[in-house]
Amino acid sequence: MKVAYITETWPPALNGAALAAARVVSHLRKRGHGVELIRPRLHMEDAGDTDTVTVPTMSVPMCADLRIGMPVGQHLIKRWRAARPDVVHVATQGPLGWSACNAARALDIPVTSDFRDRFDAPGGKVVAPLLRAYLRGFHNRTACTFVPTDEVAGQLSEQGFRNLVVSGRGVDTVAFSPYYRSESLRRHWDAIGPVVLYVGRLSEEKNLSALLDAYAAIRVAEPSARLVLVGEGPMRDVFEERCPDAIFTGHLSGSMLSACYASADMLLLPALAEGFGNVTLEAMASGLPVVAYDMGAAAMHIRNDVNGITVVPGDQYAFVRAAVALACDEPLRERLGAAACQTARAASWEHILMDFEQTLYANCASQSTASIGACPA
Repeated sequence: MKVAYITETWPPALNGAALAAARVVSHLRKRGHGVELIRPRLHMEDAGDTDTVTVPTMSVPMCADLRIGMPVGQHLIKRWRAARPDVVHVATQGPLGWSACNAARALDIPVTSDFRDRFDAPGGKVVAPLLRAYLRGFHNRTACTFVPTDEVAGQLSEQGFRNLVVSGRGVDTVAFSPYYRSESLRRHWDAIGPVVLYVGRLSEEKNLSALLDAYAAIRVAEPSARLVLVGEGPMRDVFEERCPDAIFTGHLSGSMLSACYASADMLLLPALAEGFGNVTLEAMASGLPVVAYDMGAAAMHIRNDVNGITVVPGDQYAFVRAAVALACDEPLRERLGAAACQTARAASWEHILMDFEQTLYANCASQSTASIGACPA
């Protein structure tokens, strides 16, 4: 296949969407497909390569540290007339993705898309319906939309989204493994008791009040517990004030991230708006028991009290109680962690990416998608 892959985010950005996009593109290229990557320009000197088109970026209102691609529809139409792809895959729904969808529709090229977040439209009574209508119109004018879980598929279907294909995410069990546990790192953390780990952005949308409450309760029951926070964000000041003994590692990747996971004793995942939650499988592959709300990757892969602990979404008291119980019970952590590792080993990226590839093939086979209609102007 000749695939045009459009994404608003790309490494070195440290988020699940960027890392998943890089993995998909790498898989397709290794399988012999020609992949034209279209992504935002990361810096002034970033010109990409012969298989990459970079576009100018703009900042997102109220998110100064986030930049997305500018719309370049006319440029893509000219480019794709000269070298037509078999299918266009739009991984993000921003201006760049919108313009790519429009360009593909204008040239009658099959389009597929990703919806990788939970459907919790922000903005209140005025903005939320407008955002919902935009997203529904965007995705319903693509041949199919890949979603991360059955839960998200159900939410979107109720809102009128069509042609949904569930395609989860996997985990690299070579990169994430109990093998990377480091006693020297634990000594550096001054870890005498259990190490409670959080990996993710330090921001309000991650429901970090539950994490703060859980750790405060853990310290009452187990004063030697230590909190390690991997990531950055606007709530770092709050954690520094309320958890002055916490370890702040900042953004980590590669072997340092692997060692952090494996050297901890449990992971707390308080988010209520995760489309999937890659950290769940990364922690499980590293031998950590996870406490999470029963949604996303946790709902797919955790069996309560078998290989982790899940609680009813939104029940913060239950989340705190579960976190305290796990922190105070080393045999329970060992039992759940060992089972979690076995579960993660069965969550192969290869199977997921092969299914994704086959769906692209199926859409290439269609003679025309004109009946689906044009993307919203």
